[in-house]
Amino acid sequence: MLLYALTIFLSAFLLFQVQPVLGRYILPWFGGSPAVWTTCMLFFQVALLAGYLYAHGVVSRLDPRRQGQLHLVLLAVSLALLPITPSPAWRAEVVGNPTWRILALLARSVGAPYLLLSATGPLLQGWFSRRYPGRSPYRLYALSNAGSLLGLLTYPVLVEPWLKLRPQTLGWSAGYALFAAFCGAVAWGLGRVRATERSETPAVGEEGPRPGVLDVLSWLALAACGSLMLLATTNQLCQDVAVVPFLWVVPLSIYLLTFIICFDKEQWYQRDLFLLLAGLAIWLESYLVNEGVSAALWVQALGYNVALFALCMACHGEMVRLKPSPRHLTLFYLMVSAGGALSGGFVALVAPRIFGGFWEFELGVTLSWVVFLAALGRDAWQRHRRRELVGASWAITVFTHVTAIALAGLVGYRFVGDIKSDRNGSLACRRNFYGVLRVVKYEEGDAGPRKSLRHGRINHGFQLTSPGKEAWKTSYYAETSGIGVAISQFPRHPIRVGVVGLGTGSIAAYAEEGDWYRFYDINPQVKELCDKHFTYLPDARKRGADAGVYLGDARLVMEQQLRDGVAQRFDVLAIDAFSGDAIPVHLLTQECAQLYWQHLAPDGILAIHISNRFINLRPVCRALGAARNATSMLIKNDDDDERGVTRSEWVLITRNHRFLATHGVLAAMEPWEADEKFIAWTDDFSNLYQLLRLKK
Repeated sequence: MLLYALTIFLSAFLLFQVQPVLGRYILPWFGGSPAVWTTCMLFFQVALLAGYLYAHGVVSRLDPRRQGQLHLVLLAVSLALLPITPSPAWRAEVVGNPTWRILALLARSVGAPYLLLSATGPLLQGWFSRRYPGRSPYRLYALSNAGSLLGLLTYPVLVEPWLKLRPQTLGWSAGYALFAAFCGAVAWGLGRVRATERSETPAVGEEGPRPGVLDVLSWLALAACGSLMLLATTNQLCQDVAVVPFLWVVPLSIYLLTFIICFDKEQWYQRDLFLLLAGLAIWLESYLVNEGVSAALWVQALGYNVALFALCMACHGEMVRLKPSPRHLTLFYLMVSAGGALSGGFVALVAPRIFGGFWEFELGVTLSWVVFLAALGRDAWQRHRRRELVGASWAITVFTHVTAIALAGLVGYRFVGDIKSDRNGSLACRRNFYGVLRVVKYEEGDAGPRKSLRHGRINHGFQLTSPGKEAWKTSYYAETSGIGVAISQFPRHPIRVGVVGLGTGSIAAYAEEGDWYRFYDINPQVKELCDKHFTYLPDARKRGADAGVYLGDARLVMEQQLRDGVAQRFDVLAIDAFSGDAIPVHLLTQECAQLYWQHLAPDGILAIHISNRFINLRPVCRALGAARNATSMLIKNDDDDERGVTRSEWVLITRNHRFLATHGVLAAMEPWEADEKFIAWTDDFSNLYQLLRLKK
């Protein structure tokens, strides 16, 4: 009994800890987009489904002795594939959607071990029900989820802050070897059990009825809705803040917690209570979608995760109420994992092709509510047929359900209305692996009509469209901004300027005859929209400047340029790459800064755009300057609606003393706060906790 418990607990711990380990490892290889994590989740959910399918096939088709023998062979094969450290050869150096490359990388690195870990829960529960026929195996599922939760929570607290990435993968591989020893002992013991000791009497509840088609479809739908809520919530948070492990871990931990609660004791799930909480989730969804990123970080984090908890409890609670006898538990778990894989495939592969915006959260709330109501309605009808609900009780139940259905209809109507509103208000709308882009025209404003490029819910620059104003330096790139000061006050002209992040091409408004400007952008759709709807780059060329775009992840493109022996020798290099409002951590590490210095002229300026509602990047930028023995200066500007200027915050890092002594630079500098810290990020370590602005 103890060996079964230890093996299941350790397998679940490793199963979920490897997810942030590998996600964190490969995130900078594929542009730091929220879709990297979504794609990782798709792989893990499909691998989980494959593991459950294997467990279901083994338990249903082979006798216990052969099950144990087969599993021992597969464990030995998986050990030969360790360690799980990904090869740098998989780094994406091509422009386009890297989804299939990420899936192939994960399959090669951790595919076999992950499949066997996935199969452990249902497989060992099936063995347990045979070996111990008088005990229910479902409590082991709660234990499994507890191990999963511990694996997740220990990563951002005990693993990520103390271990570099390669030791993380090596440590996990050692843990897997220990698991293989435990699991091998269980499998070996199963083969040694005498035929007379094998279960000839049904386990607790094993004599129950065979699940019907409606039961199976209900498990699938309820599991899919819970998983959809998990992925949609994580996507929403990462898009507006940062793509980092602790924002992956919190929603996934809440998701697992609902499994633990529901499977530990059915009494923990009180249907009436979670009917009210599911209604609260609908209100929260409406509030958060309307407020957008103007809501404080703690409000967003709390609101999204409360909605996730309420709806996952509703879906998983109903799913557990419908669980079958232990004889059919592998089929049950197979449908649960199939639901997860179904929603993962939808979010990672289907939604970017059919949706023009991030509508998965609204869709998840709507579908979860509808499927939850369907489960309630089915149960109420069955109870009515059994004469358990009659008279006033039946009338109250019908009234409650009709009211809830009406609420679901209103939610669905508003959801469809939001989609139509987004489409009708956009000149262009694109969505791909890197996010949602929209070009929106605004007719009103103190500075006149404008066209704006929005990534997710964040404005990424705009251009005034009134005659004579097209060349105005607007939004975050005004002459009073950090990048404006860096370019206009630089003591040498013509000037060579590099920009990481194309946006609308606004910085090209500074380009004059003889200047040389190069933009880097990972998303080809940004270039497509910039070329079609904004004129900053072609206008710069008309003025005699050489302005062009390099497509691909800036870091990888710059590395390739150095390998080709081509250093750009920028006078000013601006780092202005954001995914929505999320920070691209891998573009602000010490290792990446070394790459920037190699492409900068000796007296060049590194300009970093750090405007952000939720994260204070000043300490990171100061550490970059200190490592170079360079001066770091803070430049802020305020809104000026009449000039089309948006408040911004930039940090300039340079060793150009002539530039530093310029009157315009001295007048623009802001003093650093007395207690300002220096926090160095590296490719192996970045900690956002101490940089969060929870109230802004």
